[in-house]
Amino acid sequence: MTRRIQKAAVLGSGVMGSGIAAHLANIGIPTMLLDIVPRELTDEDKAKGLAEESKAFRNRLTENALKKLLKQKPAPLTSKQNLSLITAGNFEDDMEKIGECDWIIEVVVENLDIKKKVFEQVESYRKQGSIVSSNTSGISVEAMIEGRSEDFQKHFLGTHFFNPPRYLKLLEVIPTGKTDSDVVEFMKVFGEDVLGKGVVLAKDTPNFIANRIGTYGLLVTVQEMLKGGYSVGEVDSITGPAIGRPKSATFRTLDVVGLDTFAHVAKNVYDQVDGEEKNVFEVPAFMQKMLKNGWLGSKSGQGFFLKQGKEILELNTDTLEYQPRNKLKTASIEMSRNEKGLPNKIKSLVYAKDQAGTLLWNILSPVLTYSAKLHGEIADDIVAIDRAMRWGFGWELGPFETWDAIGVGKSVSRMKEDGVSVPQWVEEMLEAGHTHFYKEEEGELFFYHNGEYRHVERNPKVIDLKLLKKQGKLIKKNTGASLIDIGNGVALLEFHSQNNAIGLDIIQMINFAVDEVEKNFKGLVIGNQSKNFCVGANLAMILMEAQDDNVFEIDMVVRHFQQAMMKIKYSSKPVVSAPFGMTLGGGSEVCLPAAHIQASMETYMGLVEVGVGLIPGGGGNKELYMKHLANLPNGVEFDLQKVANKVFETIAMAKVSTSGDEARDNNFLNKADGVSVNGDHLLYDAKQAALSLYERGYKAPIRKKVPVVGETGYGTLLLGAQSMYQSGFISEHDLLIAKKLAYVIAGGKVPFGTEVDEQYLLDLEREAFLSLIAQPKSQQRMQHMLVKGKPLRN
Repeated sequence: MTRRIQKAAVLGSGVMGSGIAAHLANIGIPTMLLDIVPRELTDEDKAKGLAEESKAFRNRLTENALKKLLKQKPAPLTSKQNLSLITAGNFEDDMEKIGECDWIIEVVVENLDIKKKVFEQVESYRKQGSIVSSNTSGISVEAMIEGRSEDFQKHFLGTHFFNPPRYLKLLEVIPTGKTDSDVVEFMKVFGEDVLGKGVVLAKDTPNFIANRIGTYGLLVTVQEMLKGGYSVGEVDSITGPAIGRPKSATFRTLDVVGLDTFAHVAKNVYDQVDGEEKNVFEVPAFMQKMLKNGWLGSKSGQGFFLKQGKEILELNTDTLEYQPRNKLKTASIEMSRNEKGLPNKIKSLVYAKDQAGTLLWNILSPVLTYSAKLHGEIADDIVAIDRAMRWGFGWELGPFETWDAIGVGKSVSRMKEDGVSVPQWVEEMLEAGHTHFYKEEEGELFFYHNGEYRHVERNPKVIDLKLLKKQGKLIKKNTGASLIDIGNGVALLEFHSQNNAIGLDIIQMINFAVDEVEKNFKGLVIGNQSKNFCVGANLAMILMEAQDDNVFEIDMVVRHFQQAMMKIKYSSKPVVSAPFGMTLGGGSEVCLPAAHIQASMETYMGLVEVGVGLIPGGGGNKELYMKHLANLPNGVEFDLQKVANKVFETIAMAKVSTSGDEARDNNFLNKADGVSVNGDHLLYDAKQAALSLYERGYKAPIRKKVPVVGETGYGTLLLGAQSMYQSGFISEHDLLIAKKLAYVIAGGKVPFGTEVDEQYLLDLEREAFLSLIAQPKSQQRMQHMLVKGKPLRN
């Protein structure tokens, strides 16, 4: 049978339940959100005239949860319109409706007896063959199915999302001994391809994979801090990006998660293990005092850190008073910054003979051996453990990848010197002459498992650019970009300059790539696998030329950039852009002229040049304006001035989408453009889009003239800006930028409705860009952005 999830129900409307419902709505699945009926009417309910039989009272918990979805940050919804896909209800009046659902997800309180009662109720109403799952973070899934029918048990499993569900990649799937293997396989594929998650199969053990190791690592770090006399700030300064962990490091992470939540997760393991492991999972006394004081972190306003005005203070764990934040400063930290690549940085730190080295060794050594001891118990292989820590806790390297980085043989020797017990299978691996948990052969990755190396399986929709280069698929490269053959007649242009900023090297590669694809390929994808797609043009280079008064050089670069964008637009073969993460300024300008945009769900797209005292110069104004016009229905009269107003507002306010869906709402994407939920599948989806366009007989667009609002429209565009200037909301320089932008979008001094050539609009754009770049105040803004990383309002 072909299984599909066409409708879902989420039982429990707390932060996690409503977040899962929002994620399902984001991918277009109609979802019911149910919770208990409130115990009694509040004064507010009575003031509204509600009675106990009123729907507004009975659905209060879920209705309030839906309202919160619109206010939460980061936003659980990719577009506010998605809220219409979630229907609020309650367990007493609406449970029978779960009979219409293909997937029922339980997200009630972490109490086995309560969960079992909910599942008893679910069994009364669910249809045969529907999947039922629990989002438990650690309660035994086997225990939940006691007393349930055979069909229920075959279709039941754990599906542990990480919070917030929209943003955190990990989904732990935990089958029971009675779960049908087809259901497990379906959830794995559905989780990756539809939910956009990184799925790992976990075993039914306390806290599963990521929370088991992550909680252990955090508690080991706390205990090492207390033993070594380090401060909270010192620990965070070395346990974050320095070793490939998130900026929130250790204690900021605890503040974000909430100390009460963390303590609950720790207790869950503490209650189920013995001996030395039990001792580690005992929450230290000072943290127990924090819990009593209600110092839970961000949600209570204070935790390990406290913000006073602009200053952030750290908690002194001895006195429980707040003090100025401190950072660990050692020679090894400075030296590690000069090392190339994260593995070398970690290795240089962990073996350093100073405070940083001692702290890191004493944290990493137990975490690595603990992960190895749990191998086979919590997951079938090391790949699942490494992926769980990368996807769930944001580690750049999982435990076994970290172990490879610092050298397995060298570290094991030191562990033995320290009297640490190293799991036998690791010693056997070394004795057999295998010095790494992972190895690469002919561009393929293998992992060590039970005395042999096995191929690391990955979803065929994951295109690995590094792997393709190792396999000899590189066509050409320069300092800024590479052209790679990604198979099936499609080439990919990858940016790899610093921050993927666009300079002449990338422009040259764009021209080469389009020419090469027109001759020898079916289509071109513009994409990469960096942190962000592209943060814009090379601002430092532009500023340097501007300060040298080298207008001719800047003019040449802008002309070349504009020409390259037109080359993308009018290529005889389809060009597909694949933006994700920050896609700003020039990054957006590269996308707008493409035949198709395949964005990621997490695409933050915008023309933000006004923030550095400029306007878009590579055709962005023209292309966004034309995209707005193209998105209007054929044969329907429209107000050209309203279109110009909308484009002017989007660029003048430097609006940036908060998702791929919002990029569509802002007309950076049109209806035919796509949004990939799984970022790892983005390049594959873009490749398929290019092939589809080619197979359908793609032809370059015909050049058309563009209607503009002209001189009268220019005045209309400026009304709002002048009003804001007179009210003191914007500066004189902001007004100057607005005038330049309005002139470009209006199409200059021509009558309303005049149809002008694209090149005419490009010339207006370039002239305005060059005039602004010569302004001292614009140069001050550019300098400020480069030095401070934020806009200057002068």
